[in-house]
Amino acid sequence: MTLWVFGRPIMAGPAASDEGTPGVRAGMLSARHDDSEHTAASGPTGKLTSSPWKACPRRRAGPPSPFDGPRRRKSSAAPASAPAVVSIVVPVYDEAENVRPLLDEIAAMLDALPPAEVIYVDDGSGPETRAVLDEVKRLLPELRVLRHAANYGQSAAIRTGVQAAHGRLIATLDGDGQNDPADLPRLVRRCLEAPADARLGMVAGQRLKRQDSWSKRQAGRIANRVSAYLLGGGVPDTGCGLKVFRRDLFLALPYFDHMHRFLPVLARREGFEVVVEPVSHRPRAHGRSKYGVVDRLLFGIVDLMGVMWLRRRLPQPIESKELRPVRSDRTAATD
Repeated sequence: MTLWVFGRPIMAGPAASDEGTPGVRAGMLSARHDDSEHTAASGPTGKLTSSPWKACPRRRAGPPSPFDGPRRRKSSAAPASAPAVVSIVVPVYDEAENVRPLLDEIAAMLDALPPAEVIYVDDGSGPETRAVLDEVKRLLPELRVLRHAANYGQSAAIRTGVQAAHGRLIATLDGDGQNDPADLPRLVRRCLEAPADARLGMVAGQRLKRQDSWSKRQAGRIANRVSAYLLGGGVPDTGCGLKVFRRDLFLALPYFDHMHRFLPVLARREGFEVVVEPVSHRPRAHGRSKYGVVDRLLFGIVDLMGVMWLRRRLPQPIESKELRPVRSDRTAATD
């Protein structure tokens, strides 16, 4: 019996269910650490067909077990070499306790996506987070881990992940576990099902019930209102880390530190449409936030001035098209 993880065989061994049907002893992170059994259902998954979407499991009640991994099934529809359509980019900085639980949840919803890859970008974390990522990488060769030599910031980590990504769509979520990966399939579906002429470049999440301290919620409200007034409305929660956008769009944007907070505004500056989808938000289970309220507001004001300057330098998107050869009357007559 072959154990499949992320659509690839990684180990073999006999297994059978209670009714005699073939089963799989599997688990994303538990395959080599415990003896708990998980039965994986058979059936084609992964390949983008007319209806590739499946119900995505929500987070279980109670604290997640780092080794109680989700089940992956063997896919006859999407071979292991199938190119990624979606690249999930997760920037992390000193999030050792959140790596395994979040990866468990990401793997649980991958069957609800077209072929996807997972990229973790370690933004100069300490030895604990590095050790966890090294261990998980050994257990899951399909996981890609990129490491910065120093702490360059969240925008730099996202940029590194996007530059290395193979998918034409990028899905981002914060590495602290407050974003629920189960919301991603809905955002990805919104992008893929958009008409070709819609120029949809980004689907941005909006946290309806933000699970943060009162001071952080108030600072977020102030920042969103000021941004909407000075840069234009339409995206009520610019600080939400859960977004899906086109890779070519991101690479066309001017890069600067903290640009991840202004991605919707920058996308519209380039002439792309941005839509908003409501998403859930959860309290931080482990660790502490890397941003202070005062730092966020001070940097936000400076960055806001810079984005306003960028918008004035490009008052409207530049549209162009390539001219096709025109057939002359003489050429048409000889035909």
